[in-house]
Amino acid sequence: MKVNLHGVRGSLPAPLRNNEYKTKVAEILRLFTHSTHKNSGNLKDFWKSLPNHLKYTVGGDTTCVSVESRQGACYVVDFGTGSRVLGDGLVPAILSSNQLFELNVFITHTHWDHIQALPFFKPIFFPQVKIRFHSPYPDLEERLIYQMKKEFFPIEFHDTSSQKEFILFQPGETLEFEEGRMKIEVHPLKHPGNSYAYKFIENEKIFIFATDAEFTGDDWEYIRGVTPFFTGSDLLVIDSQYTLDESFAKFDWGHTAYTMAVNIANHWKIKNLALTHHEPSYDDKKVYGIWEESQEHAKALGDSKLKIHLAREGMVFKL
Repeated sequence: MKVNLHGVRGSLPAPLRNNEYKTKVAEILRLFTHSTHKNSGNLKDFWKSLPNHLKYTVGGDTTCVSVESRQGACYVVDFGTGSRVLGDGLVPAILSSNQLFELNVFITHTHWDHIQALPFFKPIFFPQVKIRFHSPYPDLEERLIYQMKKEFFPIEFHDTSSQKEFILFQPGETLEFEEGRMKIEVHPLKHPGNSYAYKFIENEKIFIFATDAEFTGDDWEYIRGVTPFFTGSDLLVIDSQYTLDESFAKFDWGHTAYTMAVNIANHWKIKNLALTHHEPSYDDKKVYGIWEESQEHAKALGDSKLKIHLAREGMVFKL
């Protein structure tokens, strides 16, 4: 399966601002003038030599993930602002299809940063598209209708042309797709107003998406209790919005410090950990600093097998 990250910011979109952009460019130019690449003109090697916070931008879009199966089926998790780009990318396949285009969607929860781009998700406007909304929320349809009431958006939810179906998906159940080749499970997380993790299983490869979850040092009994769901995942993309200090100041806000994300990944024997739901007030340099510190923390725990990634807009994992 392929896991595509279309939005990795938490709480609200955080586009790159002019001051940060100017600072990045000035630092890149300064490094270039002092580099050995200045005379050779080898810009490709110079670019590779840059620190990550200058080489990349984390991205400003809020949560959206797509999972592509080996058979080419697409599964979508959440409709943060990253889903606009995903939807745009699906349009050519919709237009070229001679049959009903089906999308299975999974909603972690309905805080704004996870549903706010649904009105801008272009496939919802095509009559040849059928969207199946899966979640543990019996009133999910009413929530999405409310978000698109005329007071908030010019086109109401059921005035869009796509076919829609709402399917209640409860913890303990397993959904099977593509004749059982793709299996999906759901598990509750600790978050104000509730949130849920989703597990995708294909050909014995496991991907778990667990955003908007709060794990603290007081939660070890709970962490041990959910071990069967999480253990051995090939890829865990998990909420790690805060530094340790900030997590103390924002206790019970529903998000996790990067140190705790590493701790539980170590406990659950995760192979690849991707830190996501980045704090919108953190610039790229601070977010990449968190990633570097998380790697040091893993070394201090003696976990040499855990690979830690920083979730970045447009990043793709192949399992």
